[in-house]
Amino acid sequence: MSSNIQKAQQLMAEAEKKVSSRGFFGSLFGGSSRIEDAVECYQRAANLFKMAKSWDSAGKAFCEAANLHARSGARHDAATNFVDAANCYKKAHISEAVNCLIKAIDIYTEMGRFTMAAKHHQTIAEMYETEAVDLDRAVQHYEQAADYFRGEESNSSANKCLLKVAQYAAQLENYEKAIQIYQEVAYSALESSLLKYSAKEYLFRASLCHLCVDVLNAQHAIESYIQRYPAFQDCREYTLVKTLIEHIEEQNVDGFTDAVKDYDSISRLDQWYTTILLRIKKQLNENPDLR
Repeated sequence: MSSNIQKAQQLMAEAEKKVSSRGFFGSLFGGSSRIEDAVECYQRAANLFKMAKSWDSAGKAFCEAANLHARSGARHDAATNFVDAANCYKKAHISEAVNCLIKAIDIYTEMGRFTMAAKHHQTIAEMYETEAVDLDRAVQHYEQAADYFRGEESNSSANKCLLKVAQYAAQLENYEKAIQIYQEVAYSALESSLLKYSAKEYLFRASLCHLCVDVLNAQHAIESYIQRYPAFQDCREYTLVKTLIEHIEEQNVDGFTDAVKDYDSISRLDQWYTTILLRIKKQLNENPDLR
């Protein structure tokens, strides 16, 4: 056992002794310094555990400090220590990390610190996205983050989260939801001279989601996009969607494939686009008579 772990365990025992020696409420009213000393011991122990890469133990020590802060009314300090605990648990147990962040979020929302709450919802979403791979839960937390960001007028951060929701909604075949978000973010971008250029990507994504559902709806959608954003008609993305619609109507699988290859040779299609386009092509194969 490393010396850091031994020192940390001694500090944990010392902290527990300080808390229990006179009972919590006795120490709270008869000498708050005991609680402050106990918190300091837990935090020092946590940092020693971190140095020893004993992440579970470090997380537990930060949690103990957070709980003492919470019980003594130091809410901000409690939230900070819950986040510290989450950062340690993140390296060992995702579920514990999420639990700690939820506790921090509850405190921040009670304090009206919604931007902080939003950032931690975003962190949870990213963990579900990459570590735990639970897209449904990732979507839930990205949505909550977007809601809080928007409430605080942080529209750029809100849209960033919403685009993640749309990305995964489409992957989970909830195309209507994805379409709604992509259109909403695109129309919002059109109101800004700096962001206007990005609208074509979101309208392109919405168009492909429409194609996953219904060709006629896709045709109507892209015409409505041109009315809102005439420059979209001059984009390669619009041209590709129009070409794909023609090949779908003609039941031309080879033409569909060639059109995608031609586009990809100039503008590389990422995994999301590839997945969606393969789904559209699969429908074409499964429905040889679309007329």
